[in-house]
Amino acid sequence: MSFSVNTNAGALTALQNLSSTQSDLSAAQSQVSTGLAVAAPKDNGAIWAIAQNQRATSSSLNSVKQSLQRVQSTLDVATSAGTSVSDLLTQLKAKALSASDTSLDTNSRAALNADFTSLRDQISKVVSNADFNGANLIKNGAPNLQALANANGSSQLTVAAQDLSLGGANVSLTATATISTATAATTQLGVISSSITAVNNALAKLGSSSNALQTHLTFISNLQDTIDTGVGNLVDANLAKESAKLQALQTKQSLGIQALSIANSSTSSLLSLFR
Repeated sequence: MSFSVNTNAGALTALQNLSSTQSDLSAAQSQVSTGLAVAAPKDNGAIWAIAQNQRATSSSLNSVKQSLQRVQSTLDVATSAGTSVSDLLTQLKAKALSASDTSLDTNSRAALNADFTSLRDQISKVVSNADFNGANLIKNGAPNLQALANANGSSQLTVAAQDLSLGGANVSLTATATISTATAATTQLGVISSSITAVNNALAKLGSSSNALQTHLTFISNLQDTIDTGVGNLVDANLAKESAKLQALQTKQSLGIQALSIANSSTSSLLSLFR
């Protein structure tokens, strides 16, 4: 066996092994602390890029959900107001039917007409106040609402507006209608009956749109959960495995330090030859 103070092959081998162990230990510690097997491009560039793309899609789906929920809230307000309009028309029909009785005296007819005009005007108030976030689906001239349907914005869900204003597409009753005479009451009775049918049909359409929004919102939520799970499958670390590996590497590190110490001490035996 030859000895050299310039080159210590044993120490170099021990140092290489210790450096390798230290590198593996750092990687294991990173996975345990972050919970990620692929936390940066250097860990696995291809997997990291795929995961980032899917994270972007998942993040975009949050905007889709917000859009759907916003339109859904506007639709809920419109439906609630529309139900009130239907109820008011039902009350108006009862007033008109009572006023069509030719045997009524003047005072009774006037009282019925006062109630009728009050209920009639209430319809306009309900319709004008059916706003959510500046949108009103049941006022005259209301535009259709569109909600985002996918992550890249190329698809939308459309909710058709339903005009429930007086004298509008569904409510034939005008803002000046009265039941001051039996003849007028009979005329308004027919107008109100057709209006009730049209309003209820419009509310049915709003209800169908609400169901469609809820169904799509559920789908988007499930899709986002699936994407998040898929990203986890790609980048998440197996913490139980990494924890066991970490302990083994810590032990290996301690042994490597001792081996390096032994290798470095071997040259000290040369000093005994010069004593």
